[in-house]
Order: sequence, then structure tokens, then C-alpha cells
Amino acid sequence: MTKHLLVLCLLLLFSVVTRAQFLTDMIDTTTSLGKGMFSMYKKYDALRFSGYIQPQFQWIGSKGAESYAGGDFPEAVDNRFMLRRGRLRVDYERYNDAGMPVVQFAFQFDGTERGVFIRDFYGRFFENKWNVLSLTTGMFARPFGYEVNRSSSDRESPERGRMSQILMKTERDLGAMLSFEPMRKDHPLRFLRIQAGLFNGQGLAGPADFDSHKDLIARISLKPVPLNAQGWRLSASVSCLYGGMQQFTRYIYRSGTTVNGHTGFSVDSAITNEGKIAPRHYYGADAQLQIPNRKGRTEFRAEYIRGTQTATALASETPGEIPVAEDGSHLPLYIREFDGAYFYFLQHLGSEKHQIALKYDWYDPNRELDGRQIGQPNSNTTVADIRFDTFSGGYLYYFNPHLKVVFWYDLVRNETTDLEGYTSDIKDNVFTCRLQYRF
Repeated sequence: MTKHLLVLCLLLLFSVVTRAQFLTDMIDTTTSLGKGMFSMYKKYDALRFSGYIQPQFQWIGSKGAESYAGGDFPEAVDNRFMLRRGRLRVDYERYNDAGMPVVQFAFQFDGTERGVFIRDFYGRFFENKWNVLSLTTGMFARPFGYEVNRSSSDRESPERGRMSQILMKTERDLGAMLSFEPMRKDHPLRFLRIQAGLFNGQGLAGPADFDSHKDLIARISLKPVPLNAQGWRLSASVSCLYGGMQQFTRYIYRSGTTVNGHTGFSVDSAITNEGKIAPRHYYGADAQLQIPNRKGRTEFRAEYIRGTQTATALASETPGEIPVAEDGSHLPLYIREFDGAYFYFLQHLGSEKHQIALKYDWYDPNRELDGRQIGQPNSNTTVADIRFDTFSGGYLYYFNPHLKVVFWYDLVRNETTDLEGYTSDIKDNVFTCRLQYRF
């Protein structure tokens, strides 16, 4: 038994770093041991390992500043070494005799100095009559937008934009999703992908679902299609999230109303509010255009999202748990109209090893209020209503497919308000130097 287990472990290791033909050439199938080894190899050859780590150094404009460039800085810290991500992923895939996928299983976790956390844990089943449908269940990325679904190992900027991080914290959620995506290259709709699913709503921001309401998320995508003979390629999608969360108190605050002569939040305290569903509705569109160069490419990306967000007084992100005060009483919910966007410009510099990237993004959690209206007496406004604009850019060098270095600078601007600490722009610009090792 021990002997066979050792052989199996060796085969799994070799399957990750060598070609299948090399392994089969090593196995002598004329012996009973060889036949057993070959049987085990065929069974576990569908198992694949991948991963990456991202050690980095950062400097920020002031000690203890809040940041979306990898998390807030501790009170006495304005520079740090950190392991931003350490991912290990295991995939198991099976195909039928026609080369069409049958089933996929994926498990991914993130391990850093801050702990170990699950990121993906799902199964995906493919129907093989028409080869166009699949069902995914478990913990996986929400089918909304482009940046949320782009892997952190492939993304040029060190982090997703503030909007993506707040609206889709940790990007993933528990649920079930049905996908329409033709697998055959000769299918007339091979350029189209449609995804729709039901999800708990709070994602990895909380330990478990805290109400019975589910979020419906859908995305219709146009895969990259050629536009001309020069190789220009366009892809795009539209997304929708229609959900909400239960109100556990009778008090609900809505923005955009006038209170004592000041524009801010008004409170609705009707007894019938408790138990109702407060809205969380997002609508987004994105597009990507690639233009090939003699060596490398030029690329433009854009995404815009707007809608209604229900959160708390001090944060505009979806709560991971039922909001409660220190005395255990339930906190009221705040409903805001928001919008945000990002724009990328990517350019290789005469070689695919050298690349520059420019990015601008904004997130306005309360587009019904301007800066000076925030912080006014009796307006019930907080830091959660402040708009932030980020101008950023960097240089990337790709040593090889397994190693790259990123030098990136975020110039962050908040709108001027009457809130204490935000009467002018705060010092939260960030420089990041990151290495990424990938296998």
C-alpha cells in the first residue's frame, strides 16, 4: 500500500511539471506494476496545480492612512513589506472522447502573514448533448463586470479599483450559476457568453448568510472578435445585480432629501419597515479594445457601474453580518445612489517584456450630494458619502512567464467636505513595488 501511495505521489508531481508523453514513455505497461501505475496516471492526470505569490513594498503619504492599495496602514506605519497574496489552486477536469469538458472541480486558498482563507471552492458540470450549457455551484467569482473577474495574477494594476473592491468585496460569493457558452469552435454563437446565478449576497465579507434574500446576478459577454484585417479585437459585456438585504430595524435612511435646509439623509421610521428588503441594484457595462503592434499591443479598457446601494452609516460596502451597535441593538441601514468607473491605457514598449499602464478610476458612493453638503449639521452624512478619484500608473517588466515586477503609483484625491479630517485632500498617495512569482 505504501509503495503504491509513493508511486501515486510521484506521478502527481510529475504531471504538473512534465508532459504526458514523457510519463507514459517511462511506464512499462508489460508488467503488472506498470499497468497499475498507468491506470493511476490516467485517473489523476486531470489534476492540475497552479499558484502565485506577490511580495511587495509600499510607502504611503501619512502614517496610519486608510487605503485600498492592499489594506489600511497601521497607526504608526507609513511603509511596509507585505505578502499581498499567496495563492495555491487545484483544478480537476475531465473530458469526453470528443474532447468536450464533462466536469470541473476547483479549490483555491490564499495564505499570507494575515492568515489562510478560502477563495474558490466549486464544482462545474457540463452538458454534452449540445455542449453549450454548464452549471456551477459553490464559492466562486460573481459574474459581474470585467475587473472583478480578471485574475489578480494577470491584472496590470496591483489592485482593483476602489469601486470594484467596495461593491464586490473579495469578488466571490456562495451560490449557483447557469452558463450558456458554446464549446465547439464551429458553433454560430461561439462569440457569446451568458451567465446568470443566485447568490447569498454578502460574499466572503461574512461567515454565513444572515437573511433569506438572494442576489440575482447576470452578465452577457461578447468574447474578443476581430474588427479588421490588422487584428484589432473588441470584447464587451453588460451586467446586472438585482438584490438587497433585510431591514432588521424600523429605521431606514435615504439620501438626496432636504433636512432643515440642508441636503442629506432623511429617516423613515415606519413600523412596517422592519423585515422588508432594502434594495441593492447595480447596472454596469464594460469594453476592451486590443490593437496589435509590431511587438506587443496597445489596449484600452473601460467600465461604468451605477445603481442603488444599501449599507451602513460609516461604510458603503455590503455588510457581511447584521449591523449591530456596541450595546447589541440593530443599526439602521443607509440607502445611497452611487456610480463609478475606471479607464485603462496599456502599451508595450517595443517588446512584450516592457509595458506601461495608465489608469483613472472614481467611485462616488452618494452621487446626490456634493462635497460641501457632506458634513453639514443634521445632514446625517459621514465619510462613507465622500467621492474619491484615483490617478495611477506604472511600469511592468516581464522577466519570463513566471516572474514579473511592477512599479506603481496611486495619486488619490478625495472631494473637499465639511467633515472633520476631510476639509482638504488627505495624504494617502501610495507607491507600490511588487514581484510576482507564478507557476
